[in-house]
Amino acid sequence: MLMQSLQMVDLKRQYHKIKSEIDTAILNVVESTAFINGPDVQHFSTELATYLGVKHVIPCANGTDALQIALMALGLQPGDEVITTSYTYIATVEVIALLRLTPVFVDVDADTFTMNIASMRKAITPRTKAIMPVHLYGQSVNMEPLLKIAAEHKIPVVEDNAQAIGGTYTFSDGTVKKTGSMGIIGCTSFFPSKNLGGYGDGGAIFTNDDTLAEKLRMIANHGQKIRYYHEMVGCNSRLDTIQAAVLRIKLRHLDDYCKARRTAADYYDKAFSAHPGITTPFRAPYAYHVFHQYTLQLRLNGVTRDEMQQKLAERKVPSMIYYPVPCHKQNMLKEYATGNVALPVTDMLQDCVISLPMHTELTEEELAYITGCILEIAG
Repeated sequence: MLMQSLQMVDLKRQYHKIKSEIDTAILNVVESTAFINGPDVQHFSTELATYLGVKHVIPCANGTDALQIALMALGLQPGDEVITTSYTYIATVEVIALLRLTPVFVDVDADTFTMNIASMRKAITPRTKAIMPVHLYGQSVNMEPLLKIAAEHKIPVVEDNAQAIGGTYTFSDGTVKKTGSMGIIGCTSFFPSKNLGGYGDGGAIFTNDDTLAEKLRMIANHGQKIRYYHEMVGCNSRLDTIQAAVLRIKLRHLDDYCKARRTAADYYDKAFSAHPGITTPFRAPYAYHVFHQYTLQLRLNGVTRDEMQQKLAERKVPSMIYYPVPCHKQNMLKEYATGNVALPVTDMLQDCVISLPMHTELTEEELAYITGCILEIAG
């Protein structure tokens, strides 16, 4: 019998391991009363830029804002096409629609769950003004061919790195880059459950382009460079100083957090390796997978994916299904008539995937219980 209830993400145990660091950091902000744009915000920006190997990090209020501000900075016009995937969280597509741009959906690879490069190439038209690959579940998109194609067509690439911060991509010449640092702009979220998560909302935008960096900062700050002199339409999107202070502490632990997730994934992989009806996550040779989620594909005799989830819940094992309705079939996109777009792999995945508990504090006892329950139900 487990000593405590299982969680999809156990933030409490993670907090208790770094409690003294976190408490001191938060108290220092409260004592300073520098709640907005305090010193921790700039320090975090600098430290994250160093970690990612980029010139500029622009913090903002959340990951959705990061994506929106990135597209605004590119100067896209209503009707311009943005290529992305449907198998992702809605925020990726929501910002495209919000700016009156046109989402163009391409399929994903059945093994990596990330953008299929051949499909992306075929989707390019003269109206394509951006490509937005999503590094999903902790694994990088195959960026080298994507970037090459984008460069040939002079199309900017905006990376949605909300689920893969800490991950890397290895190019054919051996060069290694952090996810989020390869396109002209990278975006991430610091939602608490992310690999680098705050204690509230938060996000950031990355770039190596000095001119774009200035524009991104202005857009995130009401379109102003000098206070009260607004040069463009912007928004109000800031990372709170308390969140920056928390993230500074957690950034120092990020690589260890990624290793802990990979250790848990190794356990899962080994436990399920012999079962013919369970497909474990693929680890692409070019990617250092950091397992934001651990997602199985189930094709079992006698038990459906939904029945598996129900039976796990009866055994107090949490699980999640990402994403039961892919973006192209969401009602919010009816005006774009995307519901009939042929995305066979995306449609297949929505019916067979299930994500298991994945976080930095999973114990061997917990992993043994989770895998034992799944194998028992799977038969």
